Amino acid sequence: MSKTTSVPMNPADLPTGTKVFAFSLLCLGFFMATLDIQIVASSLKDIGGGLSASQDELSWVQTSYLIAEILVIPMSGWLTRVFSTRWVFAFSAFGFTLTSMLCGLAWDINSMILFRALQGALGAAMIPTVFTTAFVLFPGKQRLIASTTIGALASLAPTIGPVIGGWITDQWSWHWLFYLNLVPGALVTVLVPRFVNVDHADLSLLKRGDYLGILLMSGFLGCLEYVLEEGPRKNWFGDHAILFCTWISVICGFLFLVHAFTAKEPIVDLRALAILNFGIGSLLSFITGIGLFCAVFLTPVFLSRVRGFDSLQIGVALLSVGCFQLIALAAYSFLARFVDMRLLMVFGLICFGVGCYLYVPLTNQWGWHELLIPQALRGIGQQFCVPPIVTMALGSLPPSRLKSASGLFNLMRNLGGAIGIAVCSTMLNDRLNLHYERLDEHVSAGRPVIEALLRDQAAHFAAVGGDVLNGAAAGLGALHALLMREALVLTFSDTFLAVSLCFVVGLASVLFSRPFGNTAPPPDAH
Repeated sequence: MSKTTSVPMNPADLPTGTKVFAFSLLCLGFFMATLDIQIVASSLKDIGGGLSASQDELSWVQTSYLIAEILVIPMSGWLTRVFSTRWVFAFSAFGFTLTSMLCGLAWDINSMILFRALQGALGAAMIPTVFTTAFVLFPGKQRLIASTTIGALASLAPTIGPVIGGWITDQWSWHWLFYLNLVPGALVTVLVPRFVNVDHADLSLLKRGDYLGILLMSGFLGCLEYVLEEGPRKNWFGDHAILFCTWISVICGFLFLVHAFTAKEPIVDLRALAILNFGIGSLLSFITGIGLFCAVFLTPVFLSRVRGFDSLQIGVALLSVGCFQLIALAAYSFLARFVDMRLLMVFGLICFGVGCYLYVPLTNQWGWHELLIPQALRGIGQQFCVPPIVTMALGSLPPSRLKSASGLFNLMRNLGGAIGIAVCSTMLNDRLNLHYERLDEHVSAGRPVIEALLRDQAAHFAAVGGDVLNGAAAGLGALHALLMREALVLTFSDTFLAVSLCFVVGLASVLFSRPFGNTAPPPDAH
């Protein structure tokens, strides 16, 4: 395969082998950056043990990565116009690889959170870049294959992340969750500048960059995520830092919206939301982001806190999602050639939403057997809804708006995931207290079941040589643990119900979309 020395008049006219190889390199980088969001999900207990971190601190191992990605993804379109796609992608892959090594070498929780944030920020540009390049490289029906591939990777990576992470942690150690990126990251860094050459750099754009927009957007999104993440643990507006960040987020958010609609060349093309299919596609991207990331966040936490599973057991329990998604990939690839893509998308959204709803009746005994059907529906739903959403949103845009709007589209998915995880964490805190208080109201010393539990605990303690007072205390401790476990189960049920209801909104929005296929948008699309 020969090196391209200049950008062709139309990158779509490149030899098919060159396009496929270039696209494969981009997909590898994209897959790594997306996989690492949730690869730590099933191994947080091990990471916490290794770094002496609390449960509250551990949540930032995932959240810091997502926040950093969210801040950088919208800038990717402008960065590729300034420095060209290949050099932005290569630098992003290099930074991602370097910070992956630093994550593996982290010596405490603070260094881990810092390196994870840098890893997310430096690797973020690889995510939207692969979307825009695919739509530039592949015309007509070739776009079906490209969008299906990207959609499959976008939904598969967060799903199998905990599975791969659990196995790696069990076989070696949690450090290898990050060292895993070193070889593929180095390959992408070296090969992308040689084989991905679809546009020119334009350094003159640096003079008129939307630096005010970048500053306002960073203040808005960064402070918003901090408030959502730390609010439940710091009594919300009773904490001065939370109150201060809320004001910063509100002020920056308002000014950012005003600026985005009045600036000549804003960092994020919010005007693209006026294009019907792109606006609806962005909303659906936000909703699927909630479903993707929240389900992968909640299930390992449930299996760890309620069932006491280790990293490998959690990974095995989550394996069925990826298996069914791969099966659905073959079915989707065949059906997409004959069936209206809106019907496939609706089918996917229904499966995804129903899959989340079937978690609602969960009990403290649920394991991989009980999770099989909900996770199967999630896996099928993810594969059938994500690729059509990509095609509907980005296929409705003219080439001139693709780079800027792609950043917004990808921002919506990750923003949905970040906000969704933060809201789920809030629910796990607030609803847990509510359910515990309600269950506690029904626990009284005179009830036969309670008396039997206390007697059994006291008898067990006396049998091993303890005194009566310690036996009574042990009985009360066991009763507290039982109430806490059941309250936790009810809390997870509430949270999954809230996630499933988001898909009702998504299905309603599809009714307003226009028909779409896999052909390129017309030059005058608007």
